[in-house]
Amino acid sequence: MTLPGLAPLLLPAWLDPATLIHALGNGALWGVAAILIIECAIFPFLPGDSLLFTVGMLIAMTPPSITFGTLPPWAVLVICLPVLSVAAVLGNVIGYSVGARVGPLLFRPRPGFWGRVFDPKHVLTTRAFFDSHGPRALLLARFVPVLRTFVTLVAGASGMARGTFLRWTAVGGVAWAVLLTLAGYFLGQVPFVGDNIEVVLVAIVAVSLLPMVIEWALGRRRSPDPRG
Repeated sequence: MTLPGLAPLLLPAWLDPATLIHALGNGALWGVAAILIIECAIFPFLPGDSLLFTVGMLIAMTPPSITFGTLPPWAVLVICLPVLSVAAVLGNVIGYSVGARVGPLLFRPRPGFWGRVFDPKHVLTTRAFFDSHGPRALLLARFVPVLRTFVTLVAGASGMARGTFLRWTAVGGVAWAVLLTLAGYFLGQVPFVGDNIEVVLVAIVAVSLLPMVIEWALGRRRSPDPRG
């Protein structure tokens, strides 16, 4: 059973991972790496999670849709994983640098709507949050669409220590790229997954939100009840 009307709403044709990968042709790996860099750095509305899963799934196909000559699928996977991991980490490093450079210009007092969006208090609050939960926040945000880009920009704008950021964004970036690609590689060989890819891609988006939902729920439980 598929959900033909749901997936296109969440993943329009121009963002459909399989469509993007096939359009890239022989340069699929490098094109996907470029998309990951852009998403993790500055443009959060690209399908990073589902793109990685689809890459793994297409590598596992017989014959594989992503190839390097006559190499077997497992060898193609070994080539792709480091490239995708580097792209994920590099994107966030660029995002951090962008945040560090333009953050002071964005987060400054000003009237109106944009003054509320880029209120300097947000930077102070985020800096305090990173001081207490920095590594944990970076790891959690890595698996949440949109948030992984925003947190990286604010990390730069809030002055998070570069060494701390680099260590934990590297751990999160490699884990994100490797786990999702491997999930696609192994689960993509399951007939149900291959026959219901629209449902699977929607499920990936939903599951990726779970870490922050859990963290929010735990935070609510830890916070004292203001009513006493």
